[in-house]
Amino acid sequence: MLLTDKRVLLIGGKGGVGKTTVSSALAVLATQRNKKVLLVSTDPAHSLADAFDREKIGDKVTRLAPNLDALELDPDQEVEQHLARVTAQLKRYTRPEMFSEIARQMRLTRQSPGAQEAAMLERIANTIELGLAEYDLVIFDTAPTGHTLRLLSLPEAMAAWTQGLLNANKRSEKLGEVLGHLTPKAGRDINNPLIDPAEHATDGMDERNKALTETLLARQRLLTRTRELFLDSQSTALLFVLTPEKLPILETGRAVTALMAEKLPLAGLVVNRILPDTADGDFLAQRRAQEKNHLAQIDRDFSQLTRFKLPLQATDIQGLSALTQFASLLAKTGI
Repeated sequence: MLLTDKRVLLIGGKGGVGKTTVSSALAVLATQRNKKVLLVSTDPAHSLADAFDREKIGDKVTRLAPNLDALELDPDQEVEQHLARVTAQLKRYTRPEMFSEIARQMRLTRQSPGAQEAAMLERIANTIELGLAEYDLVIFDTAPTGHTLRLLSLPEAMAAWTQGLLNANKRSEKLGEVLGHLTPKAGRDINNPLIDPAEHATDGMDERNKALTETLLARQRLLTRTRELFLDSQSTALLFVLTPEKLPILETGRAVTALMAEKLPLAGLVVNRILPDTADGDFLAQRRAQEKNHLAQIDRDFSQLTRFKLPLQATDIQGLSALTQFASLLAKTGI
């Protein structure tokens, strides 16, 4: 099965190793194989537009070529939009006198650790669901390795957090019922405090609790579906890009260990920018000797993974024509 026959591809790796170029060329290759593709960047340092020699792509689906659309997700913008949605939902489920406290909590949340990852994950999950409804393949040009791992592990953490909120909400609701029965309220018949003339107010609270519960459960289901998709080796593949240099090898080793511990479907490694045999000169001869050692280490350390090797190109890969040529090199690796 070719990687382009999957439904979702996640391209990761250390910054500066060529993830965007590989992601973009893979997208072009998939269209050549008659796939309709959505290419999505989640890296804060967006460079999809540069790769395709476009002035801007941005947060709206942009047509780059026949059967190839792209989207750049802005983490800061995602946080703002996420908090705006949460604020609107909370205001629907709480009393007006709580609005100022909600605003204060949202200001604190904006600066809290993990806010960006949480907002991005929900957007990624929604993008996947919408993308798979309209495209054959969704390719993510992800952020550098550490961010990628947090995104992949977050669905479980958020599901546990959501379940905790639901449990707390249930306990609060039960406690409210008990207190409601024990405490006479204004307007009640003092001889029969269980009869409340303002019964519709209680009903309203029940509806708010029900709506809150449904919102939390919907988010939990969405994240769970994303996690299950990430774990499905028939539908999803992760591909890591590295160069034959010490630091990318070390970081990729840590990433591979973490991904395998999570049982995520790691399809292989793209070893990028290998010096071609035609490169000459004493300086490049020294580089090639060192590179030979690094390539041998890659083969030893990652012997259990398929390795797709690509040569260093003489010029920058920019624009659809250059990406098409690079896609042909990818095809020759058997990817």
